[in-house]
Amino acid sequence: MEAYLGIDVGSVTTKFAALDRDDKLLAHLYLPTQGKPIETVQGGLKKIRQELSPDTEICGAATTGSARYLAGVIVGADLVKNEITSHAVATLHYYPDVQTVIEIGGQDSKIIIIRDEIVTDFGMNTVCAAGTGSFLDHQAQRLNLSIQEFSERALTSKTPVRIAGRCTVFGESDMIHKQQMGHRIEDIIYGLCQALVRNYLNNVGLGKEIKPPVVFQGGVAFNKGIIKAFREELKTDLIVPEHHEVMGAIGAALLVHEEITQSKNKSTFKGFGISDVQYQTSSFECKSCPNLCEIAQLSVKNKVLARWGGRCDLWERTTGE
Repeated sequence: MEAYLGIDVGSVTTKFAALDRDDKLLAHLYLPTQGKPIETVQGGLKKIRQELSPDTEICGAATTGSARYLAGVIVGADLVKNEITSHAVATLHYYPDVQTVIEIGGQDSKIIIIRDEIVTDFGMNTVCAAGTGSFLDHQAQRLNLSIQEFSERALTSKTPVRIAGRCTVFGESDMIHKQQMGHRIEDIIYGLCQALVRNYLNNVGLGKEIKPPVVFQGGVAFNKGIIKAFREELKTDLIVPEHHEVMGAIGAALLVHEEITQSKNKSTFKGFGISDVQYQTSSFECKSCPNLCEIAQLSVKNKVLARWGGRCDLWERTTGE
């Protein structure tokens, strides 16, 4: 069976999606990265292999996400694409008339503006954690709730309280203050959801014309409180895809399918056997110019496979052999 593999390696979660020759989803995974992208990619390959039938042949592989270059070297990716393109392609595949994509992950958030099936604008927030999944997870833990309970309790709020959500530090201290004042937990939780939505729209969405249909994806789309807050704030419905958490990986798989079909090249995918290879990572400071970039490198048995991370492509053009 012919299949195309997309891998989206983020700082908090790593996603896998395998599509067949008709771009139907065969298997998908959603795994915590836990600060170990190499081990997570290797473990994910083992798991996705078990999900696929034994006669499946990976005819193309692509990586996306913050660790896309690292993952691309490990798996022998045919294509390495940025998250904006991957998410846009996946969304357009399922919803051709989409005009706005809201994507919120564990550590960052983005907005993609699409007109006539073409990306015309986008915005990203990779600096502040306010409004991301990791902040919501932290607050759920602090309240001794699972993220599922956190989400469900938000929907029961009748009189949400206003929380200062422009910053994670102020947001948490304001939540504690509201608890001490005796406000109900569900009202505080939904107030936080509203604050995070306001923060997103005032930062990531600033200056963007948000038109329906609006598609909401990423891990935070699991949170029903956030969905409700977006619907209230935007005064429009939100479409949440069935596999919203792996849309980046699906987009990568769609892109590599198109690439392989057009080029008719044989895939450079290294196979599932790389799950057992021992990789080493290290870094050093480049002194070739005043920028002093930190260069990351990936090695196997002291042989450098790849280097990246500089402002120029000096080290990406040399393998160190």
